[in-house]
Amino acid sequence: MTVQRVMGTETEYAVSLKAAGHYNPVQLSFDVVNGAAGQHSTTIRWDYRQEDPVNDARGTRLERAAARPDMLTDSPQLNITNVIEPNGGRVYVDHAHPEYSAPETTDPFEAVRYDHAGDLIMQHAAERAAAATGTPIVLHRNNVDGKGSSWGTHENYMMVRSVPFEQVTRLMTLHFVTRQIYAGSGRVGIGEHSETAGFQLSQRADYIHAKVGLQTTFERPIINTRDESHSTDEYRRLHVIVGDANRMQVPQVLKLGTTSMLLWLLEHADEAGFDMAAFLDELELADPVEAMRTVSHDLTLAASLPLEHGGETTAWLIQLKLRQAVYQVAALIDGTDTTGEPAWPDKATTSVMAMWGQALADVATIRHAEDDDARLALSNEASRVEWLFKWQLLEKMRRKNAGGISATVPASLGWDSPKLKVIDLAWAALDPKTSVFAKLESRTERVVSDADIAQATVEPPEHTRAWLRGKLVSKFGSEVAAVSWSRLTARDPQSAQHSDSAEFYGNASHATASAAHLFSLDISNPLRFGKQDCEARLNTAEHAIDVLKSLAISMEG
Repeated sequence: MTVQRVMGTETEYAVSLKAAGHYNPVQLSFDVVNGAAGQHSTTIRWDYRQEDPVNDARGTRLERAAARPDMLTDSPQLNITNVIEPNGGRVYVDHAHPEYSAPETTDPFEAVRYDHAGDLIMQHAAERAAAATGTPIVLHRNNVDGKGSSWGTHENYMMVRSVPFEQVTRLMTLHFVTRQIYAGSGRVGIGEHSETAGFQLSQRADYIHAKVGLQTTFERPIINTRDESHSTDEYRRLHVIVGDANRMQVPQVLKLGTTSMLLWLLEHADEAGFDMAAFLDELELADPVEAMRTVSHDLTLAASLPLEHGGETTAWLIQLKLRQAVYQVAALIDGTDTTGEPAWPDKATTSVMAMWGQALADVATIRHAEDDDARLALSNEASRVEWLFKWQLLEKMRRKNAGGISATVPASLGWDSPKLKVIDLAWAALDPKTSVFAKLESRTERVVSDADIAQATVEPPEHTRAWLRGKLVSKFGSEVAAVSWSRLTARDPQSAQHSDSAEFYGNASHATASAAHLFSLDISNPLRFGKQDCEARLNTAEHAIDVLKSLAISMEG
């Protein structure tokens, strides 16, 4: 019963110019990614051979001919730049956005640390790109432009494949629909085109159109079924596309930590004799897609959600019952301590479960506040709930503009005011000189320090394969031919230096074995190639290929 598992994040950033006028976001994205490149990584290619975007977790495969081009992420393009960062993460162009994929981590606190390290990496890359091109590039960490477009902040979790995917779908649907009440980042505007004035909990909710699906950029589903584990056959990767781009740390830890605990529940329910089917039948929503929007649009936090088998519930009650189920199974499997609390095995799990309880208490306090004046005074809750903090800022601005701060003074700014939209956008700005959030961050609760985040830009996680990936690239970058999440390929410096580009460009699904001057190491096990396993070999090796061959021999032994 632990929150610990291999997990990571992917963040697409909005890219634009400071000055008004026409610009090409794809070219700006290339510029930013080029700005992230260093001498250690300019010649390394991304190895697409292990990617399989048309494999569906429901047991089917989409015909490649039937797939939209934007779904075929395993089809390399010569003009797409990939940069492997010293921390083991990846920076690249995804459609019209620069994207940072964080390295694999083992708990939500570490995942948040490396996710926010990406903000620093990307901001520095934008600054270098601006200096090199003379173009004033701006990046924002958000999910919408208010004009119909949305881009992703994805989560990835490794879980055992033996859990029936139908159970994963049912439980995670409940969770993803309702976790917005404490994990939403807040948004000005309602509807995909902000056609209705107002404020809502989540940036992503209005762009979700299906319950389950393989796609990620159109008809976006609550549950994404892309079955591409980047791991061993025992595990699958749950790829989550419904989350918001949080700036605050507490909701981000909660988003990752509660999801991990519910995956643990799925993995251990049978062991405890917990009737998962009956539990899910009781809570199944009649229309999860509609419920996703209902929860996000409801600032009272009390909206009724119709159930499939009759009756209704609320998002808060669903979250309460999800947490209670984790407690029940944990107590049955590992017992309780003298206070009746399950014997949580590690600090990360203890902290996540306490934070989950606090989040539900915060939501209850917000819900039962007498009026908006009372909600404006909830500073403790706002330090942990991002949508509330943002709403307070914007509501105070609406009232200040009217000459007062009391609800008895009508606000002169409507929710359709461009001024409010500007503040919403400035909240997401990465540049600390222009970011509204950066100026207010000291009022929020934090779980990771600035120093730890800065260190995470250059040091990979010690307990996953990201350590080997980051360190190999940092030390032997010119000798590394290709990298992916599950494979590393190095050149033999003693062989003739001929081009190996054909090995990694072309149809990745049908690529053949490496040429004689290349050596590849399978690193599918994400927990095997950390610092403890690899540091001695890396420190004593003369070349990258020596490290990979030495590790291959040790695996055979």
